[in-house]
Amino acid sequence: MMEALLLLGFVAVVVGTVPGGQYAGDKVLRLKPENEQQLQFLREVAHTVKIDFWQPPSLELVTTNSSVDLRVPAGWVSDIQSQLEKTGLKHDVLIDDVKTVMEKQFDQVDLSSTRYNYEKYHEWIEIESWMAKIATENPRLISWFRIGRSYEHRNIFILRVGKRTGATKPTIFMDCGMHAREWISPAFCQWFVKEAVESYGKNCSMTTLLNNLDFLVVPVVNVDGYIYSWTKDRFWRKTRSRNRGTVCVGTDANRNFNAKWCSVGASRNPCDETYCGSHAESELEVKAVANVIRKYKGIKAYITIHSYSQMCLFPYSYTYSLTSNYKELNFIARKAVKALKNLHGTQYTYGPAAFIIYPSAGGSDDWAFDFGVKYSFTFELRDTGKYGFLLPESQIKPTCEETMLAINYIATYIANLP
Repeated sequence: MMEALLLLGFVAVVVGTVPGGQYAGDKVLRLKPENEQQLQFLREVAHTVKIDFWQPPSLELVTTNSSVDLRVPAGWVSDIQSQLEKTGLKHDVLIDDVKTVMEKQFDQVDLSSTRYNYEKYHEWIEIESWMAKIATENPRLISWFRIGRSYEHRNIFILRVGKRTGATKPTIFMDCGMHAREWISPAFCQWFVKEAVESYGKNCSMTTLLNNLDFLVVPVVNVDGYIYSWTKDRFWRKTRSRNRGTVCVGTDANRNFNAKWCSVGASRNPCDETYCGSHAESELEVKAVANVIRKYKGIKAYITIHSYSQMCLFPYSYTYSLTSNYKELNFIARKAVKALKNLHGTQYTYGPAAFIIYPSAGGSDDWAFDFGVKYSFTFELRDTGKYGFLLPESQIKPTCEETMLAINYIATYIANLP
């Protein structure tokens, strides 16, 4: 056990110092703990060393769904696989060469087109310009405003999407880009706004929704982290705030909400991927989202978009207790993923997050639910691990198309509430 920990501890240094995201030969492994001893091994690894967990591990108990995805640097793959075999920890290779997959993530750019390409990933400066342009061009449907500033003093913007009627309408709040490396998430928020603009007056369903509902859409919550994932570290997850007393940077925004904060499934170690922060809402980005929900009248549903795993989750994450409206949430989630599947056949699982993934506290969906937003959902978009965070641009369109069907189902359900 100690030999393995020492080895993994040395590997951690290599992971943290890869310059500019040069990941040639790195592999992504999926570990499958089957007993308490193997789970304890993972606990020791997670709490002792810094490893790039692509899916933060479930350390509470072994379930039939227990699996952990992590990226291993090229020079240590064989040694780590050897140590895993010694502990009896089964594993599969999800990605054989991370850099090769990274290079294939981007399609060829069509330089002849000046139109905004929704089938490509965009840097923050492009997204910011797009928000200004689409709001200016569609004043009857879209307005935008700043809801806060990030740790590094960047603006966090929200788009209000819906026909201006002068009256307060039922509202659905949707955010994307809470975790920096999940690029398909901001891509979907942009796709949703595009569909609203292009479909209004042409598609009966969308027109009805925009006439009767407002959507508050935050395309990128974690602006600093998103920029960092483009410029320095493709797999950066957290915010970029400085933590007193350590060189480790950032907080997991989805462990920083005041929902049984840091009680389970989160870390108090600033160097960990699931660091919960110095206190609830310590992150300016988190406070910006929470403040809008606290202040804005009429929010009936909260939807947060993440990746990856292909799941539709709802509260609770911080406890195995079921919500008072569990049957209704389960019904909505089941119907939403059925609608999603009808387009491309993509299979999603659904249910309370604590059961479907693992217990974790401080999540935005739990906080929104406890605040009074009783229709609260988390979507984990494509895929299930073949590409992980490196979902190719060729999959943006089908991913967004099918996800639109799920969101439309939820929105229609909300619009038809008494």
